[in-house]
Amino acid sequence: MFQILNKKIFLVDYLGHFVDIHSHILPSIDDGAKDISDSLDIINGFNEIGITHIITTPHVNQNYYPNTTQSVHSAHNQVQNQLLQLGLRHIALESSSEYMIDSNFENLLDQKLVAPIRNKFLLVELPFLQSPINFDQAIFKIATKGYNPILAHPERYFFLHNNYKKYLEFKSKGIFLQLNLLSLSNYYGKQVSKIAKKLLMDNYIDFAGTDIHNVKQLELLKDIKISNSTLNKLIPILIRNVEIFY
Repeated sequence: MFQILNKKIFLVDYLGHFVDIHSHILPSIDDGAKDISDSLDIINGFNEIGITHIITTPHVNQNYYPNTTQSVHSAHNQVQNQLLQLGLRHIALESSSEYMIDSNFENLLDQKLVAPIRNKFLLVELPFLQSPINFDQAIFKIATKGYNPILAHPERYFFLHNNYKKYLEFKSKGIFLQLNLLSLSNYYGKQVSKIAKKLLMDNYIDFAGTDIHNVKQLELLKDIKISNSTLNKLIPILIRNVEIFY
């Protein structure tokens, strides 16, 4: 009886029709897919799972990946054309970006050089070791431009792990929190997994994403096992992804 109650469940069995709002599968523009072949391999892997609606979010980072709406659009069209040629018309591919809140981010907002998800949401990220000095100002400006900020993988910011109350502060400011599904394993480390599950249990998580960069990560995603309690907290989030982004 004890073994039955503690039976682990494969996460992937619940990802059919999931809408992924965070991925790095466009070719050659960030640290994700290296070329169009990589892109198609990842998309085929998604398709096998049952994920056919994908919102790509390549990094926009002044220092490392200074992508523009034009560079993202070009890479998106390259993949879209290949999908059509391969007869994969059922794959719905949209493109936005994952914006680092850095010294250039507010300039992008002011110049209307951002590509929000569904003209409503902006996926943003932070440095992993410290909060940017313009964080509060940037979040306020996102709102003044009519967008809703989604903070990518909040469980991965180490400077927040010993200041857990910050997560509630984020929520109070209207910031949505997006969990990386790989964080439910030990892929990013045990501490990240611990915080991810705590955020989930405390009902702080609003959306989920794969943050997939390569086929290896996709294979690891297929192997993730979760408990019933984790699944019960996760299912409403998976449903919310579909309801809002399908």
